[in-house]
Amino acid sequence: MKRMKKIIIRGGRPLSGEVTVNGAKNSIVALMPAAILADAPVILGGVPDILDVRSLIEILESMGSVVKFENNVLVIDSSKLKSIPMLNGKINSLRASYYLMGALLSKFGEVVVGLPGGCNLGPRPIDLHVKGFEALGARVFHEKEVVCLQTGPEGLKGNHIFMDTVSVGATINIILAAVKATGKTVIENAAREPEIIDVATLLNNMGAKIRGAGTNEIHIEGVEQLSEARHFLIPDRIEAGTYLAMAAAVGEGVTVKNVLYEHLESYLLKLEEMNVKVTISENSIFVPAQGKLKTINVKTSPYPGLATDLQQPMTSLLLKSHGKAELVDMIYEGRIGHVSELQKMGANISIDKNKIVIEAPNKLKGTEVFASDLRAGASLVIAGLMADGVTTIRNAKFILRGYDRMIEKLTQLGADISLIEMDNEEPKIEERGKQWLTI
Repeated sequence: MKRMKKIIIRGGRPLSGEVTVNGAKNSIVALMPAAILADAPVILGGVPDILDVRSLIEILESMGSVVKFENNVLVIDSSKLKSIPMLNGKINSLRASYYLMGALLSKFGEVVVGLPGGCNLGPRPIDLHVKGFEALGARVFHEKEVVCLQTGPEGLKGNHIFMDTVSVGATINIILAAVKATGKTVIENAAREPEIIDVATLLNNMGAKIRGAGTNEIHIEGVEQLSEARHFLIPDRIEAGTYLAMAAAVGEGVTVKNVLYEHLESYLLKLEEMNVKVTISENSIFVPAQGKLKTINVKTSPYPGLATDLQQPMTSLLLKSHGKAELVDMIYEGRIGHVSELQKMGANISIDKNKIVIEAPNKLKGTEVFASDLRAGASLVIAGLMADGVTTIRNAKFILRGYDRMIEKLTQLGADISLIEMDNEEPKIEERGKQWLTI
């Protein structure tokens, strides 16, 4: 029987204390496919314990990998990995499963996978991924919800690839496919996100020859074999940005630890524009109690611009500002599922063509809302902390996809928040302040 999950928040409680950010979710979902390119164990440290990681573990184990995951350390031994068709199951429910296309094509010369799913943002297009694979010499067969990739008898060959659009997913997938290709591959107009540098660092530790990661031109010299390696993930800049928004909204002195300022510079500049006061240290950011916040206009863009994943958390914070704000998501225009739910809580927020428009300040009231995707869920958690009364967030599985121990962390900061799990809408589990609660 399918179990449902809800988050219950009793709002109005100030947050204070320290919260530590985990390793980057957007890194680990690419690092795990990268790790299978080695024929020996790869050890990853600082791995968040989130549903996306657990799903990928199940997929890799079904293919023959031996995986151990304990205390945020993940060991992947793919020496006995086999290429098998993966048409449904976890592969369909996980967006980042498309990274397996590049890794398996590189390792075995063939792959058959079902199209990835994930959040309710609709299927992400894979045309740039396909273009890159074809440029390396792969044959691509695409029918309905299944993608088949094959190399010729000579395998993949390096090539010069120009990305028509800046794409993190396609950039990483082409790197995964190209690391064992014959000759040299150049990716122009490549994405520059820190997670791409993280993946390239692991692959180089495994014996790959990648230069230029973090710039718009990446050079890859193909190698015959990749070996064992150890790697520690970069901090999750999106998790950090989410807790910074919470601290600015309802905090009375919150320190967010394990943060790289350089990865959040554009976001912090927007917070400064809002009149959010912070103190930046070497690997942490302190957010004191805030005064009156200003409204600003927000536009997401590829890194080093403001991350699309931070648009929704920032939307909730802007509800507390004073004036009129407009947000435009240039990466995913469909990231508006949180708007109707915030309206249910009394927010003066609307959609005007491709813009989210806010009239602030807003006094929010707790009610039942629905998390349509991961970052929409984070937005609703922030709103629930700000609201009077009780907020119930349905479909909490999306939030658990990307935030490690969020319930526990917020409880330690002083929030009144619980996760309940139930069968057929009847509560079965409840214990305040833990990730899984029991009645």
